[in-house]
Amino acid sequence: MGRDFNEILDLYEKGEKFYLYTGRGPSSESLHLGHLVPFMFTKYLQDAFKVPLVIQLTDDEKFLWKNLTVNESKRLARENAKDIIACGFDVEKTFMFSDFNFVGGAFYENMVKVARCVTYNKVVGIFGFSQEDHIRKISFPPVQAVPSFPSSFPHLFSGMEQLRCLIPCAIDQDPYFRMTRDVAPRIGCQKPSLTESRFFPALQGESTKMSASDPNSAIYVTDSEEEIKKVNKYAFSGGQDSAELQRELGANLEVDVPVKYLNFFLEDDDDLEQIKKGYGDGNLLTGKVKNLLGDVLSELVKRHTRARAQVTGDG
Repeated sequence: MGRDFNEILDLYEKGEKFYLYTGRGPSSESLHLGHLVPFMFTKYLQDAFKVPLVIQLTDDEKFLWKNLTVNESKRLARENAKDIIACGFDVEKTFMFSDFNFVGGAFYENMVKVARCVTYNKVVGIFGFSQEDHIRKISFPPVQAVPSFPSSFPHLFSGMEQLRCLIPCAIDQDPYFRMTRDVAPRIGCQKPSLTESRFFPALQGESTKMSASDPNSAIYVTDSEEEIKKVNKYAFSGGQDSAELQRELGANLEVDVPVKYLNFFLEDDDDLEQIKKGYGDGNLLTGKVKNLLGDVLSELVKRHTRARAQVTGDG
């Protein structure tokens, strides 16, 4: 799903530049694969188009919504920043900031401009706030909106106030940017374009959600090789109940979580098609497919761990 995605690509072909904006709300010690996928896609976009990127760490949001102290929110932001840096973004073209440390100046000016355009009734209609919510929650949305505007970053985009912005994000962030797109022309800014991803399924299947409170619902970038083997026990299978039935009927690939994960993380398309054909035809058993996934994820996590180990300092 996207909003004006093709438009920004058409403008790029005509020589008009843009920048990328994405973010992370740091509520856990490390990222799981569902968090990692949007950053992997953002890196692909940066590499493909050679464009600047801003990454917002909403440590203030997690203080407001979660039972965290300011210091703990800031610490989690620093830890998550290391995982994000390990994704390999172009350091010359990437600016990452945390709200607690950065909000002010031109950024805050844009926040106030956005806030003045959104009534209480409107923000309640978009986000579902109740009378029990404190006032800082209600006033938070402009914080996430204004990185869409290059004038929020005069040290990066001075004199480029009409530079277009493309936001790769998860679908649950859409309300923030519907609000932003509505307000943008009223404050003299370009509407940001969006490309939105669906939620990455939990190990237990599409009907469940990855949760930091349930370590068996996800693979984390800090998981050991032994912990990654949880896919054998917990990953929902579309395979049959017995080896005999699997050979006879084959697997239902539409609901099979290991196949969904391999779609994301197995880089060789030919290998992927062979696995899907063999599994769907019954020539591959569920255990074999889960083991193949375990190998792919182990290599992915090892690469990430090596890259993260190269990240030094808190600057």
